[in-house]
Amino acid sequence: MKPTLIFSFFIIFFISTSNIASGLYNISNEQISAITKKYGKRAQNRVLLWDKMIESSKDKKILQKLKNVNEFFNKIRYSTDEKHWKKKDYWATPFEFMGTGAGDCEDYAIAKYFSLRKLGVPDHKLRITYVTYQKKRTKYEQAHMVLTYYHKVGSTPIVLDNINKKLQLASKRDDLKPVYSFNANGLWQAKNKGSVKIGKNNLKSWKSLMSRI
Repeated sequence: MKPTLIFSFFIIFFISTSNIASGLYNISNEQISAITKKYGKRAQNRVLLWDKMIESSKDKKILQKLKNVNEFFNKIRYSTDEKHWKKKDYWATPFEFMGTGAGDCEDYAIAKYFSLRKLGVPDHKLRITYVTYQKKRTKYEQAHMVLTYYHKVGSTPIVLDNINKKLQLASKRDDLKPVYSFNANGLWQAKNKGSVKIGKNNLKSWKSLMSRI
């Protein structure tokens, strides 16, 4: 290769990497490089779009933040843990979810939870909620997970879901029956009305997830 071509190659490479670095807001250049190396260019593009979505949402009102985050992650393809991870149950980190470009219900809920935390939404207003989901006009129920947002203590939460993609109050979701919910600071058991905190979040899957974040 001629010296001029070598020089041109390094100039182009320097400019492209510098542009990525200068255009990042909520992730480091080292992190995006590691994601690109592990998952490829498409994964890099997804994470860069996530970074821009987070940055553009910071000054928005809470409902718009919820909408932006919900819509962003709901565009990612659904896949079961057994098919995608070759495991019976696996809780992916947000970057694993975006990196591989697929996941199941808890991966959507987890990614939305951490994204809203990054947008400054207090932890006590967010809970990842394990529910049973009943399909319309059937008696079939399946385990499911959603994210719920509480505007204030005791209020009816807004549901962020990957099945019914529209933001709705939990009172409008007769197809969902809460079982338990959690966030980084606690675990709640669902009751006939509301929920009762039963202690710290000691879920094994959560601990495994946090060890990879």
